[in-house]
Amino acid sequence: MKYKSVFDIIGPVMIGPSSSHTAGAARIGRLARELFRREPKWVNVSFYGSFAKTYKGHGTDVAIIGGVLDYDTFDERIINSIETARTKGIKIRFREEEAITDHPNTARIHMGDDEGEIELVGISIGGGKVEIIELNGFELKLSGHHPAILVVHDDRFGAIAAVSNIIAKHELNIGHMDVSRKEKGKMALMTIEVDQPIDEAVLKELSSLSHITQVTKITD
Repeated sequence: MKYKSVFDIIGPVMIGPSSSHTAGAARIGRLARELFRREPKWVNVSFYGSFAKTYKGHGTDVAIIGGVLDYDTFDERIINSIETARTKGIKIRFREEEAITDHPNTARIHMGDDEGEIELVGISIGGGKVEIIELNGFELKLSGHHPAILVVHDDRFGAIAAVSNIIAKHELNIGHMDVSRKEKGKMALMTIEVDQPIDEAVLKELSSLSHITQVTKITD
């Protein structure tokens, strides 16, 4: 991992003792909330590696739930996030997993409501930086530090070109793009990080394409 400044190592302004175990966890939870696009009714969190061993002492549990409640890393409400969530009627469950993962600071969040659910895997890579490496079974690489468009689409010829043409039409510069699929010819996921803010008109035009199932944006 390459750092661009000393603040990437020190970490962001935050509540809690650890940039990786607290601030990073809050960002993973907040990305889950942004991808789900609403407050869930239940949240199941599985901790792996170092997260599983130290999550209570480092406040990883309250940080993740704080993120799910849409709190930023410096929001003092994080401290009471679990109590707040339960007051709202959100059912919460934590699990300490023994499975060995590629990264020691790994969390799996499975949450939902009566309308749907989402499951993602996030890793905290230090200095408060994170990556979402799995979303509903799709592999991806999403940092949450740049505006991004997530496109679920049919895995077929011309799909990537059609999406890229619309992004170019709206003069958005692609910084990173990744395509993941579970099976050839079935569903696929495009993850596109861009340099400019994403207007709703872009999402509307992408959604109008015949082979597109779902379009979601992430703000930086």
